[in-house]
Amino acid sequence: MNPFAFNRKILLRKFSWVSAALIFAGLAGCNLPGDAAASPTVNVTQAYQTVEARLTQAVSQTPLAAASPAPTDQGVETSPTPSPTAQGNEPTTTATQAATNTPAASLCDQAAPGVPIDVTIPDETRMQPGEEFTKTWRLVNVGTCTWTGDYDLVWFSGEQFGAQQTVSLVGSVPPNGTVDISVDMEAPQSPGTYISYWKLRNSSGTLFGIGPSGGSAFWVQIVVVPSTTATTSPTPGTSVTPTVTPTAVIQASGSATLLPGDALDLDTNQVNSGDEDLAYQEADQVHLLVPQGSGVGLAVLDANQPSLAECQTRTLIADPLPVADLAVGTYLCYRTNMALPGWVRIASFDPDTGELGLEINTWEVP
Repeated sequence: MNPFAFNRKILLRKFSWVSAALIFAGLAGCNLPGDAAASPTVNVTQAYQTVEARLTQAVSQTPLAAASPAPTDQGVETSPTPSPTAQGNEPTTTATQAATNTPAASLCDQAAPGVPIDVTIPDETRMQPGEEFTKTWRLVNVGTCTWTGDYDLVWFSGEQFGAQQTVSLVGSVPPNGTVDISVDMEAPQSPGTYISYWKLRNSSGTLFGIGPSGGSAFWVQIVVVPSTTATTSPTPGTSVTPTVTPTAVIQASGSATLLPGDALDLDTNQVNSGDEDLAYQEADQVHLLVPQGSGVGLAVLDANQPSLAECQTRTLIADPLPVADLAVGTYLCYRTNMALPGWVRIASFDPDTGELGLEINTWEVP
């Protein structure tokens, strides 16, 4: 048989098959319901491209391949013309997802402590039972969105001090603007140390606060002392000293191992959680413990485990502390960015590898 004639028959059969496929697709399109009628073009084009690709492959193996190029069809293959509706949905969805995951979105609402943050009622202000007071915080808008009258100051946790749970902001605070926010409160009747945590809430109901991640609450902390009455007379020769005995439970405790570059959340005893209070850093071959966040501080003690009252009354500093100056077994008192007191003990230190072992104890004070 003549090879040319044989190949011609093959080509004719394949062209017939293409025609049949196209006719079948057209007939099938006639039976589709109205809302699917926009899709036949896509199906026919895809069917044509599949057959055309196979046909081109067959032709390329015979002398007829050079005589049957299809530049127009090849252009369709590389740039198909799908349904406009199907084409339009895909980029819209992609754009929406990208906007949701944009890092800048998380910076829209974020606050930072003003100078000072405690305009009134500094931490550990002493109060009489039932004493009324007004707490005022100074906050800076370090986000990219303006705080409007639809933003609120809201009670987050701890003691509410009889205050309103929600206080609306007055006026607008643009980015880099500063605002003083006040709320009326009343001291509890029972002696003790009390803390109330607050945050801001945007018009969408999302809470935000201060700190590197914008998630830390700000607070007011007072010490309620026993009141003295005229009917109570001290024993001659003695003095009356109010005894503050707060009821406290342990919020977090345990051990942690840090390497240079790690950071520890003292409220949860988690390493590199994103809301840390204590960073472990190395600078010029000196290993340092560095307090992180607003209100966080440390006080170096000795080898005796401190009590809650001792850590509450210690003067804390926010300066970096060289680990080499702290002997193994040394205790330090601290206050977390949630204003919780606690102690940390140097359990081990390897100056060659920089590995630092710590034991912590954080109290939850009501």
